[in-house]
Amino acid sequence: MKAAELMTSPAVTISSDAKIDDAVRLMIDRKLSGLPVVDAYGRLAGILTEGDLLRRAELGTQRKRPRWLEFLFGPGVEALDYVHAHGRRVSEIMSDNPVWVLERTPIEEIVELMEKKHVKRLPVLRDEKIVGVVARADIVRGLAQQKMVLAPKSDREIRDRILGELRAQKWAPIGLIGIDVEHGEVTLSGAILDEREREAVRVLVENTPGVQKLHDHLAWVGPEGMYVEAPRDRP
Repeated sequence: MKAAELMTSPAVTISSDAKIDDAVRLMIDRKLSGLPVVDAYGRLAGILTEGDLLRRAELGTQRKRPRWLEFLFGPGVEALDYVHAHGRRVSEIMSDNPVWVLERTPIEEIVELMEKKHVKRLPVLRDEKIVGVVARADIVRGLAQQKMVLAPKSDREIRDRILGELRAQKWAPIGLIGIDVEHGEVTLSGAILDEREREAVRVLVENTPGVQKLHDHLAWVGPEGMYVEAPRDRP
């Protein structure tokens, strides 16, 4: 999936010259935790998030740094803190150098950027203009849509997908496991050689689209031939 398929569009943005009060009101009214900031030409200039609003003089939460930092870094650091705590324009407290993606950016790159940069949303650009925003909630919705699209239509398809995924795993004792599927209910029989494989097999099966229920009848054969009875069905 690409950003264009996931994004919320049109994007709710705010001008860099807007007042902080207006930005806060917009975030509350639209139930947003962040806003892309645009310049006079409509180009992306920054991001304003809830995190940028935490250290405010109105709340008494402005940053108080140890005095030794002034000697180490100079008074400029405290001056920046003051602007951030008392600034009245979005441009004065927004996060500069925002991370963004293009409409064609694939979902795996979007997720990697979110994790690497520790951000919850990414503006989507076309010709330097914002056409949408991809947030974590959009990723979750995309996951649900993808599962619906990929859902198998028959028990045979479900079984083939489970077998295909098992064959791709180095840890899976594929030759020891039997798989039966009826009306979306999967029954596992046979044996595993390591009890830790059981949970991995369960996760694999339950992540397969179309699976309604799992019946785990796998038995564990221990290192000295010890046989452990298979557990009960998993609801």
